[in-house]
Amino acid sequence: MDGSFMNEHSFPPDAANARAFRDALGRFATGVTVVTTQSDKGPLGITANSFASLSLDPPLVMWAPGKFSRRFDAFAEAGHFAIHVLAADQMPLAQHFAQDGLNFELPDVSEGVGGTPLLGGCLARFECRRHAVHPGGDHAIVVGEVLRVSTNTGAGLSFFAGNYGVINPE
Repeated sequence: MDGSFMNEHSFPPDAANARAFRDALGRFATGVTVVTTQSDKGPLGITANSFASLSLDPPLVMWAPGKFSRRFDAFAEAGHFAIHVLAADQMPLAQHFAQDGLNFELPDVSEGVGGTPLLGGCLARFECRRHAVHPGGDHAIVVGEVLRVSTNTGAGLSFFAGNYGVINPE
């Protein structure tokens, strides 16, 4: 076997192949998060799947807001933020913050470090202080120093090929 795939299609990730490149990136399954912060307009949230762990010592995580988002400046400049790893039954929350970042008329919202709005019922929550922001093409790479962690049990919400799904730990 030569290692090639029968239906493999190769292409340069240029403007002519933008949709194909995006679709190829979507073939990497991710968890789904909502990132929240306090902004000059009040509590602000955004759904993101660009979350990753970065370092255990010091405890650092990262995520990448898109520069094309109206919420970009608030998140790139936030001194504190929280990353919420969503449970399988929280797809409505993911869809909510994908559409409207300012509506926090939701049950189980509290206040965390730096006045950051916290959402309940998540599998994990990382309350962070901004550690660094780096350029990343049409996104920024926001690195957060984790100040407090909360965890819960259950199945996770996933995103693959443009669709939500479930990651079941059993």
